[in-house]
Amino acid sequence: MPMTLGNAFIKNFLGKAPDWYKVAIIAFLIINPIVFFFVNPFIAGWLLVAEFIFTLAMALKCYPLQPGGLLAIQAIMIGMTSPDQVYHEIQMNLPVLLLLVFMVAGIYFMKELLLFIFTKILLGVRSKVLLSVAFCFAAAFLSAFLDALTVIAVIISVAVGFYAIYHKVVSGKGSNAQHDHTQDDQLNELTRENLEDYRAFLRSLLMHAGVGTALGGVTTMVGEPQNLVIASQAGWDFGEFIMRMLPVTLPVFFCGILTCVMVEKLKVFGYGSQLPDNVRQILVDFDNEQRKKRTKQDIAKLWIQGAIAVWLILGLALHVAEVGLIGLSVIILATAFTGVIEEHSMGKAFEEALPFTALLAVFFSIVAVIIDQELFAPIIDTVLHIEDSGTQLALFYVANGLLSMVSDNVFVGTVYINEVKTALVEGVINRDQFDLLAVAINTGTNLPSVATPNGQAAFLFLLTSALAPLIRLSYGRMVIMALPYTIVLAIVGFIGIIFFLEPLTAHFYDVGWITHHSGAMSDAVMSHGH
Repeated sequence: MPMTLGNAFIKNFLGKAPDWYKVAIIAFLIINPIVFFFVNPFIAGWLLVAEFIFTLAMALKCYPLQPGGLLAIQAIMIGMTSPDQVYHEIQMNLPVLLLLVFMVAGIYFMKELLLFIFTKILLGVRSKVLLSVAFCFAAAFLSAFLDALTVIAVIISVAVGFYAIYHKVVSGKGSNAQHDHTQDDQLNELTRENLEDYRAFLRSLLMHAGVGTALGGVTTMVGEPQNLVIASQAGWDFGEFIMRMLPVTLPVFFCGILTCVMVEKLKVFGYGSQLPDNVRQILVDFDNEQRKKRTKQDIAKLWIQGAIAVWLILGLALHVAEVGLIGLSVIILATAFTGVIEEHSMGKAFEEALPFTALLAVFFSIVAVIIDQELFAPIIDTVLHIEDSGTQLALFYVANGLLSMVSDNVFVGTVYINEVKTALVEGVINRDQFDLLAVAINTGTNLPSVATPNGQAAFLFLLTSALAPLIRLSYGRMVIMALPYTIVLAIVGFIGIIFFLEPLTAHFYDVGWITHHSGAMSDAVMSHGH
C-alpha cells in the first residue's frame, strides 16, 4: 500500500527516533501552552526545564538540538521569554560559543601530536589504576589553566584516534571512527567480548578525565566561565582566587583522586575494565608501523604542533585574548605550518563542534525562560534571609549544587553572585560574608554538578559527541559512572564549607595570603552587570 502524504509527514518528523519518543515531544508541545496560559507560568517554566532535560537524557535516541529547539521556539512564541532575552544570553556567553567554534577545531589540527603522546602513555602504563589516575590528574592540571571544554575536546580526539586504530585493523574500512554501528558485525579478528571490554575501557578513561576537568576547573579563576564572573565581581586576582578556594578544593582534589583509585580497584559503577591484550597488540603494532613510516615532514609536523601546544597553554594561562580567539590562532598556525590549505580539508575540523554550538544556543533559550519566569527566585530569597552564617553558607552550597545538576552551572553561578552582590550593596550582608558566599557559590556550581551531563558542559559535550554512541556512553550510564564522584565531591566539599572555610580564611587574612576587603568595596563589586 503506497504511503500517504500525511504518513510521510509523520515518518519524516524526527526521522528514525522511536515512535514513543515522537509522541512524547508532541505531547510536550501540546501541554506547555495549556499549563502556561491556564495553570501557572512558573509551573510551565519548570515543566519546560524538565522536558529539555528529558531531550538531553535521550540524546542517543535523537540529538537534542531538534526536540529541544522545538520546545525553545514554542516557549518564545507563547511568551515564556523573548527573542531579545535569548540574544542577550547568547551575547553574555559569546566567549563560550567562540571557544566551541574555534578551539575544538584547533585541537583537530593537533591530533597527530595528541595521538602520539597519549599512545605512548597508554602503552607505557600497564596498570589500569595508574593510567586512570594519570588521565584524571592530567585533565585536572590542564583544566586549572585551560577551559574544561578544551581539555575534554583533547581527550575525545585522542579516544576517537584509539577507536579508529582499532577499526582500521578489524574492519578493513580505514581509520574513520564515525562509521555506522553495523560495522561492528564485520569484526574478523577480535571477539565481541574484546569489543565490549575495549568500549568499557575507553568509557572509564573518558569519565575519569571528565571528572578531572571539574577537580581542576574549580581551583582557578580561568578554570570555568563562572569562576571568572565570580572573581571579577569579588575583585580577586588569580592568586587570591586560588587561596580562597583552597580550604575546599584541596581536600576535594585528594579525595577525588582517591575515588578514582577505589572505583578501579573495586571494579564498581562501570569501572575496572582492562585494555584487552589483543587490542593492546593492535595499538603496539600501529605505533611501530607509524614510527617506521614517519617521514621528515611528519616529524616536522610534530615539532610544529608541539610549539603550538606551548603557545596554547601560555596564551590561555596568561589570558592574552578570549579563549576562542586563541583557538582561531591555533587553527591558522597549525594549518599554515603543516600544509593544510584547501578549504575542504579544513571543513571536517568544524563538524564535531558546530552541532553542539547550536545546541548550546538553544540551551541559552531555556536559560532565558528561567530568568524571565524567575524560577530560581524563591530559593535565592529564602537562603539570603537566613541570619546564621554557617547555615547560610551550607544552604548556598547545597542550593547551587542542586540547581547546577539540572541547569547550566555558568548561569547558576552568575545569577547567585549577582544576587549576593546586590545584597552586599544594599547592606543585607557584610563584605566578609560576601567573600565566603562567593566561595560557596563557586564550589557549589563546580562540584555537585558532575552528577549529570547537563550540569557540566564538558560532560554534555562528551555525551553529544560522535564518540559517545561508538563506545555506548549514554546519559544514564554517565550518571551511574559519575555517582561515586558525585557523592564524594559533594560531601567533601560540604565538609570543607562547614568546617574549614571560615577558620582557614581567617588564618589566610592573618598571614597576608589574601586581602581583607572589609574597609571598602571594590569597583567590581559595586558595579552591576557582568
